[in-house]
This record gives sequence, C-alpha cells and structure tokens, in this order.
Amino acid sequence: MHSARLDRFRAAELWRALVIGVVVVAYTLLSLVTWPVRRRGRTLADAASEGLVNGFEVLGPTFVKVGQLMASSSGVFPAPLANACLRCLDDVPPVPAQEARRVIEADLGHPVDALFASFDDVPLAAASVAQVHGCVLPDGREAVIKVQRPDIFRRMLVDLRTAYWGARILEKLFEFFRIANATAIIRDLHAATMTELNSAVEADRQTRFRTNIGAFGDNKGVTTPEVYWDYCGPHVICMERMYGLPLDRFPDLVHMDTRMLIRRGVKVWIESVILHGPFHGDVHAGNLWVLDDGRIAMLDFGIVGELPESWRQILRDMFYATLIDGDFSRMARGIRNLGYAQDNDATDDEIGLQVAAALAPLLGRDLGELRLSELIMALIGIGKNWGVASPEELVLFGKQLGYFERYATELAPGWVIGQDLFLFRNVFPDAVAAKARELGVELPDE
Repeated sequence: MHSARLDRFRAAELWRALVIGVVVVAYTLLSLVTWPVRRRGRTLADAASEGLVNGFEVLGPTFVKVGQLMASSSGVFPAPLANACLRCLDDVPPVPAQEARRVIEADLGHPVDALFASFDDVPLAAASVAQVHGCVLPDGREAVIKVQRPDIFRRMLVDLRTAYWGARILEKLFEFFRIANATAIIRDLHAATMTELNSAVEADRQTRFRTNIGAFGDNKGVTTPEVYWDYCGPHVICMERMYGLPLDRFPDLVHMDTRMLIRRGVKVWIESVILHGPFHGDVHAGNLWVLDDGRIAMLDFGIVGELPESWRQILRDMFYATLIDGDFSRMARGIRNLGYAQDNDATDDEIGLQVAAALAPLLGRDLGELRLSELIMALIGIGKNWGVASPEELVLFGKQLGYFERYATELAPGWVIGQDLFLFRNVFPDAVAAKARELGVELPDE
C-alpha cells in the first residue's frame, strides 16, 4: 500500500515537472510573440518577464512564492523580472468563498454564521498559501481570519520536490547555482513551507513576536496583530484587524517622518533576530503596513526564522564590531566554536580581518545602496574560507536585509544601518550610550 502511494506521488512529481516546463515556456513565448503589438515603450526583457510571471501564476502557490522572492530582491534579479513579479505580492486570485467557509467550519466545528457576528465572503487579500477574510466576533471585536487554500499541503510538497530536482540539475550545469548552493535554498524553503502550513506554530510565533516587541518598554511605534486563540484551528488563524496601507505606497506617506518609520521597523526586526529568537522572515511590502495611527505593523508570520543562540552571538559580534570598535576577531572565535575554520591556519585576528573586508563595506553603506547579491556572495566567500559550502544562517539574515533595501531607497536616503546607534540601543545598551555621548548624538525615545 505504502509503495503504491509512493509510486503515485513520484508520478505526480514527474507529471508536474513536465507541466511546469510546458507552462513556463508557453507563456514566455506567447509574450514574446505578442510583444511587437503591445510594445509601447516596453522592452523585450519586459515581455519575457511578464510571460514568466504569467506562468508562475498558472502553476500556483509555490511559484508565486518564487515570484515574491524575486520582487523583493531586486539587487539579485534583473530589474524587468523583479518589477514584473511585483504583482505576485498582492494580486493572487482567491478561492471561492464557499471553499474558505468549508475550511473554517471543518477546523472550528460550527457554521461560519454561528461563529461570527458577521463574515465577509469577499476576501481582503489573497496570497499564495492563504487568504484573509474580514469578520466581527460575537463580542463586537473587529477581526480577520486567515484561511489556508484547500489541498495546499500536497500541492506545495510536490512542487518543492520538483524544484529540488531542478536545483540539482542547475548546480551541475551552472557554477553560479553551485556556489549559491541552490539545493540548500530549496531545502530551506521546504522547511519554512512546512512550518508555514502549520497554523498553530504560526499563531504561536506571532504571539511571541508581539510580546517581545515591548520587552524593553519602548518600541511603541511598532506592533503586530493580537491572535484570538478561541477562533484558531489547524488551517485558520483569527486575529485583530488593523487599518493602514503597505509601506511601499510611497506617495501616500510623504506627510510622515518616513525615515523614522523604517528605523523603528528595522530596530524591532534586528532585536528579534539577535536577542529574542523568532524573527519575521518575509518582510515584503504586503506584510509591512503603516497604520492609520502612525505605527508600523508587521503582518503575516507564515515564514519565521529563528537562529540558534550561537549564531545570534556571532551576529551580535558582527554588529558590535561594525558599530562600536571594529574588532571582528570576536566573530572569528564564535566561528571556531561552531566547528568551522578548524583547519584554517589563520589566527582569530586574521580571520576577523577577512570578515571585516567582506562585510564592513556593505554594512557601512547607505542601506538604499546595499545589494543583496553582493552581501550573499560576500557571505558565501567567507563560508568557503571556513571550509563550508555556504553559511546558510547568515544568508537567511542577509536575505531579509535585502527586502529592506527597496524601502530605504525611498523612505530613508543616506541611511547607514551599520552606523545607526538607535537600532542597537537595546542590544548593546551601555556601549551605545557611551558611543552616543562620545559622538554627541541624541537618540530618539522610541
């Protein structure tokens, strides 16, 4: 019985792989064929990119996620492709309301009309894995409920296994994919996806993140929705409703102190990474909102990272060196404690200089000029010196920095993350206070 199921699963993978190839090629060729008619100032690259994204949308959730990564990482992918993928962030067709209602009722055990004072059949937003419906709880609280798409688990599992096959082939054919460790990226995406499809884990991490925001008594300008646990289930999460607009609606934010907005958001995010544990791992524009009351909100905790304490310490050492004293040898000692660079004859100071040479120029620049591709390749280069394929934990961190680069370009030109004492006030309280006095800098209260 088990063997028969496995054979059917593998057959589904092979069929899916064939469909993927046909759909991507067909949509790309169709766009290229119709390009001369639709040209109007558009380029051949624009047409090919649009066709590829059309194929992503037809293929479904896994490939929409690939599009979201491309849209939010313009420093890695060509601009026409990154721009075409922007619609993957907030333009995914929803499932019919009746299907969403069936998922809610199966999870919570009661008809939707008995659970809520009101329920909006038209979703507020639809993403690759789930969609969000507005509702009102019986006690009058306004809420939203996030509902997974039916059969999403099996479909994404087939897609990810197919993508892993593709990554192995690409690594054999192209050096870039081998150096970038493409199969490791797919494994990481698989782990993140399996967690994302566990609504209980997502709700718990969102609750922990919300609690950690106020751990030091500040950060009052940042929030995340409260989870309403009585209305959560294996495939649904109910939470506080918030009103605002995405952070990339730049023309609508001109009346605000946008530099302070992005600084507050990154401060909370950095604290979550290197002090608390769970950090938001998908900070594209649809998940970062400016609320009507002026706060910045982090939404949708489907993808959350959590580094081991040993890696958090290495990142603390990296930022302390960048911000305070320039001594990267502490980071080198942490690397050795993890078992890396054991066969490297270089001293801690020499390894520290290698790290400084790779990272300091990147973290010491205007974040708007930071290019994710440069940071990732620098980290991969360090990993090769340590004797490992790539430092995946640091690449995960660097990937999220890349998401912020687009916002920083518009909202905080000239801002240098590695030199902003405010971001690290709770991370290195005494050292930051002393450095601020030395420089004559007054830090914002919150």
